Amino acid sequence: MNGRTAPPDVTSWSNWAGNQRTDATALRPADPDEVAGAVRAARAAGRRIKPVGSGHSFTAIARADDQWMDLGALAGPVRVDADRRLVTVPAGMSLRSLNELLASHRLALANLGDIDAQTVAGAISTGTHGTGAGYGCLSTFVAGLTLVTGTGELITCSAQEHPEVFAAARVGLGALGVLVEVTLRCVDAFVLRADERPAPLAEVLAELPDLVGGNDHFEFYWFPYTDRAQVKINNRVPADDRPLPRFRSWLDDDFLANSVFAGACRLGRAAPALVPTIHAVSARALTARSYTARSDRVFCTPRRVRFEEMEYGLPRAALPEALAGLRRVIEELPFRVLFPVEVRFTAPDDIWLSHGYQRESAYVAIHQYAGMPAEPYFRAFEQVAMGLAGRPHWGKLHYRDAESLRPVYPRFADFLAVRDRLDPDRVFANSYTEQVLGD
Repeated sequence: MNGRTAPPDVTSWSNWAGNQRTDATALRPADPDEVAGAVRAARAAGRRIKPVGSGHSFTAIARADDQWMDLGALAGPVRVDADRRLVTVPAGMSLRSLNELLASHRLALANLGDIDAQTVAGAISTGTHGTGAGYGCLSTFVAGLTLVTGTGELITCSAQEHPEVFAAARVGLGALGVLVEVTLRCVDAFVLRADERPAPLAEVLAELPDLVGGNDHFEFYWFPYTDRAQVKINNRVPADDRPLPRFRSWLDDDFLANSVFAGACRLGRAAPALVPTIHAVSARALTARSYTARSDRVFCTPRRVRFEEMEYGLPRAALPEALAGLRRVIEELPFRVLFPVEVRFTAPDDIWLSHGYQRESAYVAIHQYAGMPAEPYFRAFEQVAMGLAGRPHWGKLHYRDAESLRPVYPRFADFLAVRDRLDPDRVFANSYTEQVLGD
């Protein structure tokens, strides 16, 4: 550690979806001392810093107004305590690298979302989640974290040490400090059996309690303009005894889910009248499959087709009403929706700004293909979700502000109080935090 920051340079940045772009001064610290030095310098000069990960948020949460800090080169010790099932890693490590590290020690994260490109810091700061009635968002696996505050102080927190910071910073929106190190609770490595099949939507909704409660991980996709869904169930099994043939894996997850789907989206964008037919054919063309694999290789799949996304966490009991409202929204739009709707489920947690705070949740994620109109679709569904006490995913597009968010987060004021203490000069503020947290 040398305590010095690298010379800054102005660099263009964009997120994965391409809907957030900026030209700002780039900072690339190599260790926590350099992070702290950069923060102190920014505070003294009245400047702002926004740490960024891999750019997989659709909102402006990582868009810098002044300086952006790339955590990709952030060094730090990697500590694996296999007996206690704890791992400590630099916050800029990607989930993909983390999964490989854990596998080499016969460990795993108990749950994951469907991509692994995010950094650890980015995933937990936005409340990234998978699906499963027994699991909260990935932030619930955090046992401790170290961050650099807006005054340049290095703070380590856990349930026992600075517990109020811990309750806030596990889903901190990048507003409390720069995460530099994270300790995660893991489990022994495990195998999942994936069972995927098409089904009528009405049948899925009728069996929902059993599907959610009777499986480790359950989700489904609904194809707009149809009454069809695709069910995905993942359960733990003792042995990897049904591997998916390499060709079938490439065919389903690479060729069909990316190359063919991209072609269908391009066709739908060029000829919108064909979109209902495309969805109907897609829903009927999907076939059932069952296979086993290492947990992270089942949870995570490649995503190369560009899109924009909104996702709302809702009280689980409100899901049928939310889907009925969404169907009405889609039918009334003056344009077509090219992506299926994804529905997932999580357990309650105790993290102040987690979408799942103190309630069993159903998540409804809506998408639109890049280059197609999205905002009227998203705004219309947001009105449906707001009427059902919905909480928007912090990394997915939404139009809420602090005034409308405060009533659905019981600890909102407590979060702001921690922010006032850790970042009194708003070194980590940007347009997004001003929108959702206030000035």
